[in-house]
Amino acid sequence: MVTMLLVVFAGCGKPQVKDVILATTTSTQDSGLLDALIPIFEQKTGYNVKTVSVGSGAAITMGEKGEADVLLVHSPAAEKKIVDSGAVVNYQLVMHNDFIIIGPAGDPAGIKGTKAGDAFKKIAENKAVFVSRGDNSGTHSKEKAIWAEVKITPEGNWYQQSGAGMGQTLNIANEKQAYTLTDRATYLAQKKNINLEILSEGDASLLNIYHVMQVNPEKFSTVNKDGAKAFVDFMVDPDTQKTIGEFGKDQYGQALFTPDSGKKVEDLGK
Repeated sequence: MVTMLLVVFAGCGKPQVKDVILATTTSTQDSGLLDALIPIFEQKTGYNVKTVSVGSGAAITMGEKGEADVLLVHSPAAEKKIVDSGAVVNYQLVMHNDFIIIGPAGDPAGIKGTKAGDAFKKIAENKAVFVSRGDNSGTHSKEKAIWAEVKITPEGNWYQQSGAGMGQTLNIANEKQAYTLTDRATYLAQKKNINLEILSEGDASLLNIYHVMQVNPEKFSTVNKDGAKAFVDFMVDPDTQKTIGEFGKDQYGQALFTPDSGKKVEDLGK
């Protein structure tokens, strides 16, 4: 009788471990994208997503320690390390948007229309206030790469670190009428609450690429393997990709992300 009950339960199609821990960057949360996608995933699969919204660096660390089931992040260099180490598997391209440099309309450093590197040089030369996330996130990693490219070590009173997510950093930059680097999606989602303008955009180097991946269940026995795989499959599913491509159009007049499943990273932005 017990065996029969187990067979019936196993065949009912409901997940035995329902909670899926998703470690992700703040931009997917602050932009509202997860609010649109997660209810669909939960309804389709029966899983409950427990979202931990932190910087990509912190999310990746959670994956390395087996403290999450699945990751959705945007820090390609850091991602490569955990893929190569075997900490994650089923690594899939999901979508991209881009980074932009925003600042006050008066543009005291005169960066409007310049490339990212030149914009950072002018901000440093003029000691114009710049708010960095300072949190080892994907956005912070991109910012540090730009400073390194122009051979500047930002320091002094003009360079301030929020240690916070993108939404909060935008609010701080707005209060200080400062410059900052942000992903476009979070900026558009928060634009009605801030008085900062896009001043530098369009560089190929500012591409912002998101991947989804499972934490390796062979390394961490506590990982919800089936739930994580279901989430990865969901994110690259054509219906989900269509939803991603439409997200934001009705509210902002443009999509906040470009769906990329099935594409090659080197072809993005062309």
